[in-house]
Amino acid sequence: MRLLRLIFGSIIIILAFNLFLIPHKVMSSGMSGLSMIIAMISPINTGVANFLLNFPLLVIGYLKLGKKFIWNTLISVLIISVGLYIVPVQAIVQDKILSSIFGGALTGLGVGIVFRSSGSTGGFDIIGMIVSRKKDFPLGALLSGMNAAVIVISGFLFDWDQALYTLVSIFVTGKVVDAVYTHHVKLTLMIITEKGDEIRERFISKVYRGLTVMDGVGGFSNEKRSILIAVISRYELAEVKSIIENVDPEAFVNITETIEVIGLFHRPSPQ
Repeated sequence: MRLLRLIFGSIIIILAFNLFLIPHKVMSSGMSGLSMIIAMISPINTGVANFLLNFPLLVIGYLKLGKKFIWNTLISVLIISVGLYIVPVQAIVQDKILSSIFGGALTGLGVGIVFRSSGSTGGFDIIGMIVSRKKDFPLGALLSGMNAAVIVISGFLFDWDQALYTLVSIFVTGKVVDAVYTHHVKLTLMIITEKGDEIRERFISKVYRGLTVMDGVGGFSNEKRSILIAVISRYELAEVKSIIENVDPEAFVNITETIEVIGLFHRPSPQ
């Protein structure tokens, strides 16, 4: 299922590029945008440029984000690179503003789906994932900020009208990414279970967070229970639910949205 989502999100990005953005010389964000620029000023295909620019960042992602994430990212990068090479570049909308908006929205949707599939589309996304894990910053806004370079290059190489169309596209992409990929939204979990040690071990090994464990007693049964409290991102909720369902389907779980977190949110690194 995750692989299908990864493929689906990557295909959406391909269609956004070759049917909406590239035909009107509207850039996308990050390395994809730089790949478009290279393809427009040289004989190198966009897909080939996309892969070559992403390769060094894939190595960095492997070191910082782990094998699972980087393998999913590699799959997405390969699909996008091959797709950009195969799918013909043809405008289906003649209006540049509409192409910028819908191309940006489709790109954001595709990127968001890929993120939710535990991967990325490479490029600045890898840098953004590393920074957002450390600083808990909305990822879409972070990517929009890093993409200022693409806008400036677009303005100097082509014209500033094109740069503003690119700005519109990148802005829409960032907004849609944040709507689909809600990693920065925090949730507080209270888990009451008879299998506290097992859930704690699974949680620590699979989730990038810490948690607090307390002893409790059932009000009716008078039996001992473990109470586990943790703050996670909404993106991690599916993983936590899977852990609880596998270890103790009878556990009582209360989930509330958290307005603000003060103090250490990330699990401390082992010494």
